[in-house]
Amino acid sequence: AKRCAVCHSFDKDGANKIGPNLWNIVGAPTAHREDFKYSEAMAGFNKTWGYAERDAYLTAPKEYVPGNKMAFAGLKKEAERENVIAYLKSGGE
Repeated sequence: AKRCAVCHSFDKDGANKIGPNLWNIVGAPTAHREDFKYSEAMAGFNKTWGYAERDAYLTAPKEYVPGNKMAFAGLKKEAERENVIAYLKSGGE
């Protein structure tokens, strides 16, 4: 998740950066942080960040949610995505 930390924080009370704070994101609704301005595409996505959704998004963010403003191209290696999702599920501990 070090690459993610450039744009996101992971702490319980962490501030948003370029992207929203990702603490407790797995199992949460998409675009749920009231203190972050999401793109229209993400705000209208209306899903829950389960494993499959998070994996698909991390694989190709622009394809999974067309029009979202995240500039990250994605993680092509399944093991990398699994590690990031495990970290997010752990609460960043």
